[in-house]
Amino acid sequence: MKAPISREERERIHDAIAKLEQRTTADLDVVVTRVSDRYALYPILWASSSALLLAGIVALVRPEMEVRLALLLQLSLVILLTLAFNLLPIRLALVPTSVKRSHAKQLAQREFAAQCLAAPDERARILIFASTGEHYVEIIADRATHALVPQKAWDRIVANFVAAVRYDRLANGLLAAIESCAAILETHRPSAAK
Repeated sequence: MKAPISREERERIHDAIAKLEQRTTADLDVVVTRVSDRYALYPILWASSSALLLAGIVALVRPEMEVRLALLLQLSLVILLTLAFNLLPIRLALVPTSVKRSHAKQLAQREFAAQCLAAPDERARILIFASTGEHYVEIIADRATHALVPQKAWDRIVANFVAAVRYDRLANGLLAAIESCAAILETHRPSAAK
């Protein structure tokens, strides 16, 4: 699986964040991850269920089959299907959307909390989070920063970001989100060194 952002795009994003942090009294962090969780139990669950169903069908079609052979067939199916279902695109397809969104949201919140704990000063904080596997995007800001503009402004930034990601332009979406956040922060939290 190729990296979601190239080295050149990472440098552009890093430069945009550095400019934002020079022009404002805010810290902005970006987290892009392929998946928010391993979802390790889903391949096993689906493989076991499928093997049980297939073994049941074989038992109905061939009732004379030995128990040992049926168990060997079932075990072989569980192993093969678990390996097949463990491929990332298949694994993600097996996980319900609500579970993927929940795990991505939890990871975004943990990342934001970790960023706040890493530098507990009074600066405004924003996290732009994207999980490509779950097709999930979130922008989290501290309470004071979030209250600077109406919720519609934050929703618009996220909607534009999601649209860019949908068209496979993750880096462009990140850069646009950073610039939108910069516009808010420059208005409400400009740097004293300006």
